This record gives sequence, C-alpha cells and structure tokens, in this order.
Amino acid sequence: MIDAYEDPGTPDVRGGWHYLGWLVRRQLGRAVAGAVLGSVWLSLMAAQPYMMARAVDDGLVPGRTAVLGGWTAAMFVVGSFNAWLSIMRHRTMTRVRMDANFRTVKVVVGHTARLGAVLPRRAGAGEVVTIGVGDVEKVSQALTLAGPGVGAVVVYLVVAGLLLDVSAPLAAVVLLGLPVIGLITGPLTRRLQGAESEYRERQGVLTARIGDLAGGLRVLNGLGGKTLFADAFRTDSRRLREQGYRVGAVTSWVQALGVGLPTLFLAVVTWLGARLAAQGSISVGDLVAVYGYVAVLVGPVAFFLQMAYELNVGVVAARRIVGLLRLEPEPDPGTLPAPDGPAELYDPVSGARVAPGRLTVLAGARPAETAAVVDRLGRYAPTDVTWGGVRLDLVPLAEVRSRILVADNEADLFAGPLRDVVAAERAGDEEALRRAVSAAAADDIVRGLPDGLDSMVTGQGRSLSGGQRQRVRLVRALLADPEVLIAVEPTSALDAHTEATVAQRLREARAGRTTVLTSTSPLVLDRADTVLFLAEGRVAASGPHRRLLADEPGYRALVARDADVVSDVMDTEGVVR
Repeated sequence: MIDAYEDPGTPDVRGGWHYLGWLVRRQLGRAVAGAVLGSVWLSLMAAQPYMMARAVDDGLVPGRTAVLGGWTAAMFVVGSFNAWLSIMRHRTMTRVRMDANFRTVKVVVGHTARLGAVLPRRAGAGEVVTIGVGDVEKVSQALTLAGPGVGAVVVYLVVAGLLLDVSAPLAAVVLLGLPVIGLITGPLTRRLQGAESEYRERQGVLTARIGDLAGGLRVLNGLGGKTLFADAFRTDSRRLREQGYRVGAVTSWVQALGVGLPTLFLAVVTWLGARLAAQGSISVGDLVAVYGYVAVLVGPVAFFLQMAYELNVGVVAARRIVGLLRLEPEPDPGTLPAPDGPAELYDPVSGARVAPGRLTVLAGARPAETAAVVDRLGRYAPTDVTWGGVRLDLVPLAEVRSRILVADNEADLFAGPLRDVVAAERAGDEEALRRAVSAAAADDIVRGLPDGLDSMVTGQGRSLSGGQRQRVRLVRALLADPEVLIAVEPTSALDAHTEATVAQRLREARAGRTTVLTSTSPLVLDRADTVLFLAEGRVAASGPHRRLLADEPGYRALVARDADVVSDVMDTEGVVR
C-alpha cells in the first residue's frame, strides 16, 4: 500500500475510465493477486457441486463407502482451503481499495497545494469538499472489479464448461443468459450515470452553501441577511432532494433487477435441469450438481449487476476528480531577477507607492478597493506593479512568494499544536517564536491554554475566539519574517486596548522592514509612517495620519467612523488622533 511519503505518481487525467485504469496500474501486482485469488476462490466454490455429484453417483452405491468417504474428505479439504483463500482475497482487495483511496487523496491534496491561490477562483469549496468526502470513496469501491469482478467472469466460464459436460442446452442457456441481462439493464446504468453526475454537482453547490453559512453566520445576523441566505439554502436543498429522488428511482430499479433477473435466470436453469433429469437425460448426481452450480452462480451474476452500478458511480466520481486535476496553476512568465535588496513597490493602477523599510497603511472606505491593491502588490491577481523598477509579474513566482508575504485575516489555520500551527519552517527557533507572540500581543492566549504552545488547536482555530484567531495568524506572519509583509485588517476583531498594543508592538517588531497594512482604525493609522488614502480605487492623498486628518475631509470622515469606538482608550493612553 502507498506510503505516506511516497510519490503517488502522475495520474492519467484523460477521463474517468483512464483514471480508474491508472489506479489499477499503480498497484498492478496487488490487483493481479486479487484477481487470481478471487478467481481460484470462486472456481473452488464451483468445484464443490462437482465433487458432490461424484459422491452421489459413485459413492451412494452399496459397497463403495470408501469412495463416498474419499469424496467427502476432498470436499472438506477443498472447503477449508477455500476459506483461507477467501480471507486472503478479502485482505488483498481491502489493500487495493485503501491504496486507491490514499493515492487519490495524496494526488488531490498535492494538486490543490500546487494550485494555491488559483484554486478558489477555479473551483468552489463545496466541490473540493465533496470530492474529498464522497468521490474518493466511490472511486476506491469501483476497484473491486479488479478482484471479485475478474473472478466472477472466470467462475461463470468455468461453470458453463462444467455444465457443458452435463448438458449442452444448459451450458448454452448459461452462456447466453448474462448478455440478455446486460441488454436489459444497460440503458438503466447509462441513465444512472447522468442522474448521479447532476446529483454530485448539486451536492457540491449545497456543501459550499453550508460552508458559507457556517463561516458567516454572525455577519449575516448583523446585516439582517440570515433569512435571505436561509431561503437560498432551502431552494438548493430542495433541488438536491429532488435530484436524489431521481437517482434513487434509477438505483432502485438497478438493484431490483440485480436481485430479480439473476433469480429468474437461475430458476430457468434449474427448471431445465429438473426436466432433463426427469427425462433420464442426466443422472441424479448431475441434477445435484446443477443445483449446486446454480447456487454458485447466484453470487457472480448478481455481482455483475452490482458491479455495473459501482462502476457507473465510480466513473462519475473519477470524472469529478479528473476535472479538478486538470486545473492548472497560472503560468509563471517570470524570468527577470528580483531586486537585490529592499525596494519600492509601485502600483500604477491605484498610484500606491510602498517605500522600503517603512510602515505603510492603506485606508479606504471600500474594503474591496484595498483588497484589490493588496492582490496586485502580492501578485495574487493580474498586476502591473513594479518592484524596484522591475515588473512584479516578470519575476519568478517562487522568488516573489519567498520575499513578499500576504497575510489575510481569514487565512486557514490547520489543526495541531499551537506551536506547529504558527511555526512552519521555524519550529525550533524558540526566541523568534517568543518575540512573534509578544509582538502580536498573544501572550494571554498562550497563558490561557492548558499546555501553552503545545496545546491542541482545532481546524480553522474554532476552539479560539475571533480576536484570538486573528492574533494567531499575525504570530504566524511575523514569525515568517518576510522582507515585505502585507497584512489585511490584522486588528479588525480586537478590542481597542488590545488593538493599540498590537499596533505599537507591530511597528517595533517590523522596524526597518517593509510592512503594509490595511485598516481604518485611528489606533493603527497613527503608528504608520505613511497612510495611503484610497478613494474610488486610487490614492487620493498620502502622508502621516495627523496631517491627513487636518487636510483631507474625506479621510477625516472615514476615520471618524471608528473614533467614537476607541475614544476612551485614546484618552487614557494618550493616543493622538
């Protein structure tokens, strides 16, 4: 089975069937072993009726007790050996399915990591979650075809051969029966593919809606939008339910036929065998064998139909996975060298200039405008930004990412010890970690956790408050110590006292380093070397906070929105607005 650190290989993304074939080829030896074990296991099951027929015809004769005992012993030995084969077959196929599951997970996770910031623009969160939760399992289940599927074909042919020795008409019925069943159920399985595809797409939409609802419930309550969002959720949920009914209707017919048709088919075989025995065309032992063969064939014939269902569902899931794997990161045309040291960042679209080694704050009435500037400065959107006179999009992306860090206030927090959540590549630098915690005013968070930095944090920091999560993100950004740090609203969820502390400590911690913040808080703006006031997406004014307060009415009106909230803290701490 694939190792946690093993390269999963390059998947075949030409289509769903090709992807399933790739999963089999990546573990061809195990798949072949499963096919061999499954074939021998089912073939030995078919051997039991043959031995029973011989025991009846040759052993149930006066004076031939030894023959009867010999066939009975042979049936016991073969049955015991077959039980062991069944265990080994099950173990092997479990490993096949687990390998396919883990390999797909590794491929998907690795690809989403390579896509980086491109992923949210190309695929919805609900789609990615649905792939990880449901499609991966469906694909692994479809690989059962590699073991019992092959075995079912083999035993079907073996039983047909054994029946040919008993009666040619019986063998013909067995050989022709399965294609007839396939013709009857084929249209239903194709219809199932279409219904299942639409169902999975709607499931992804609803999953994304749930994630948005859970993540923004407090905001929705504050804006009065909870009812509107709930109505949209009900509509999507109703559509998914209706599509689920359609999938269930087709599935119920497939499963009903999967039980009914094999039973009817094998009843015909049994009836023909009984008539032949009554006519004296076959012996009593042969009739017993026919009954046994019919019992053996019940499983494989039903499995063919079940496998058709599993394969259709698996192909639909594989196509969704392939659709994600086909997404490509944005091309990196960067060939020019980056500046040798700290250099000015200039965004010609907005007119924003970020001086090296200084603390610059972007202030705008519309968060979308400051976010657009940040995306261009960090090269997360098409950009004309220059860095020391060099176009940022012509510098290799790896160089940009290693020197310019954009710290979003909603960036993901992974589950694990707090130390690992924030430390990344600097896990062993205790002094740097201590300084980052202090600069983000996160000392109280560490003290409040039962095991300090070694305390476990849940995914997305759900065990922490909003303000605590914001400071943990800031700790992580400061500990990375990038040449250029661009932090989006790093103090928006903090109370005034903590915000004032963070603003002062952040200025001290990043002294001499290029730092860009977005904020409209006077507590943060007052610590800036330069404030860039944005209006209609462009820099309307720039300079120190206090000068802009005196000279720019628009800036003064913007900052005044937060002034009443923090006025008491400003008075007690002597902060000048």
